[in-house]
Amino acid sequence: MKYIYSFLITFLLVFGAQAQESNELHILTWSEYIPDEVIREFTKETGIKVVISTFDSNEAMFAKLKLLGEKNGYDIVMPTTYYVSRLKNSGLLQKIDKTKIPNIKNIDSQFLSSAHNPESDYSIPYLWGITGIAYNEKYIKDKIDSWNQLFDPKYQNKLLLVDDVRDIFDIALLSLGYKSNDTNPEHIKQAYEKLKTLMPNVRVWNSDSPRVLFINEEIAIGTCWNGDAYMIAQENPNVKFAFPKEGPILWLDNFVILKSAKNTNNAHKFINFIHKPEVSKAIVEKIGHSTPNKEAIKILDPKVRDSTVMYPPKKYIDKGVFQADIGEAASIYAKYWEMLRAAK
Repeated sequence: MKYIYSFLITFLLVFGAQAQESNELHILTWSEYIPDEVIREFTKETGIKVVISTFDSNEAMFAKLKLLGEKNGYDIVMPTTYYVSRLKNSGLLQKIDKTKIPNIKNIDSQFLSSAHNPESDYSIPYLWGITGIAYNEKYIKDKIDSWNQLFDPKYQNKLLLVDDVRDIFDIALLSLGYKSNDTNPEHIKQAYEKLKTLMPNVRVWNSDSPRVLFINEEIAIGTCWNGDAYMIAQENPNVKFAFPKEGPILWLDNFVILKSAKNTNNAHKFINFIHKPEVSKAIVEKIGHSTPNKEAIKILDPKVRDSTVMYPPKKYIDKGVFQADIGEAASIYAKYWEMLRAAK
């Protein structure tokens, strides 16, 4: 009887957990970051309906999750690496069961357990990229190769900046000779003081749709992610991408599963689906950013795979540093960020 009782308890626990899962999956991600056709194919294959919500910055995403608490309603969130640690340390994440993601074998090992992705038990890479400078050579005649050029007064009211605290502060830190991920309060203050001198040049802050502004030539120069720059150039060949000599900014976006997720099995199924080589390939060719899926890279259109914008030479990568968790220094960045935006 003891064994029968134990079996019934186990059965009820497993069955009860499965019964609580709906036939849905709720994802909180960046705007226009997962192609509609990929969502449709996943639903066709699994019968799982995907509901997408969006955020425009890691800070906004984190604030939303903290505000809503366990009733946030999301299963998967897609933060940049330095926010994976923050989400984990806030008790918001569950460990990912990698046995349920066999396609993890397709991911280049450098993007898994590494210095820039220390929380690999809690995250699976999605896309990565570089923040550099996009410019329209029809209007910008100078050779663009430095972050410091963005501060030139001749670009007054002409500059586009991505609306991202870490990217923008890294620009100032690098231009001052410091490194990305700097936690020295005095260095961060100096970066803020330098960024104040950049504000007259800023025409628009935009992380959602910078492509349109460059394609339509409403903006001639600004910060840009390399994947966006590649896609922009397909429609407007005058737009080029520069890797600043002080070093580009490297980033990696990830899948994480919330501890409060109601559809954990569905979340694992989705992450595994995304890392099918043919699916990752479709995402790259639609979205434009670089994939960590080494098998997908092999089957990419050669013009994408061989693009030095999409997959830069090692000499450029080696100059950059992936954004990492900066711990308590994040509050210092946040303070100066609010002051900077208020001034503009």
